[in-house]
Amino acid sequence: MSGSPFRGIHGAVVAHLGELIVRGDVSPGEPLDPVRLEGELGVSRTVVREALRVLAAKGMVDARPKRGTIVRPREEWALLDADVLRWQAQNRADDAFLSDLAEVRDIVEPAGARLAAARRTDGDLATLRDALAIMADPDASVDAVIEADLVFHRALLAAAHNELLWQMEQVIATGLRARDLLVYGRGPWTESVPAHRAVLDAVAAGDAGGAERAVRDLLAQADRDVRAITSGKESE
Repeated sequence: MSGSPFRGIHGAVVAHLGELIVRGDVSPGEPLDPVRLEGELGVSRTVVREALRVLAAKGMVDARPKRGTIVRPREEWALLDADVLRWQAQNRADDAFLSDLAEVRDIVEPAGARLAAARRTDGDLATLRDALAIMADPDASVDAVIEADLVFHRALLAAAHNELLWQMEQVIATGLRARDLLVYGRGPWTESVPAHRAVLDAVAAGDAGGAERAVRDLLAQADRDVRAITSGKESE
């Protein structure tokens, strides 16, 4: 069983079952037998039941009389749930999923940048600058650059100072991490620094239109990077 942000064996079982469902190892309409799961996973019935309750709350399974617990159709899942997003990024990072996440980013981040240019604080700018400094460091590790990229984009949304918009942070972070793992692990990341710096400069200058354009340029570059890699995979 893989790791999970939940604690202990309960969290490991939740993550394991969630990933099984996301990968399609158990199809919609198929049952999940708690007794069989107890034996396969070597855990108690209580642990399995609690894990299934967590998945039910995420819309992934449903307990029905005489049918037991079955997997629900994908369209009924809580697709914006943080765990469901992470499981998809880890186990279903296909073109369709990455495309969906990219479209959400295209909608949310330019609008967030406009607001950030008008509302950013000195603290917001400091966080953005610190993250960019790590990304610009040629000696930084891939993990450090990925984390800095996540911090930058989270800070950009936070700088909009809109609580509802901030709730989209998990979607942005999931899509960004999936993209970064794909792109930054294959080559130099410093090529993305000028595009990020253009965003920071516009936000710092209070240029709402410039910030929006800079983010759109950054996202277009990110899309080109992903397409170049995925098309290369297809030709192999």
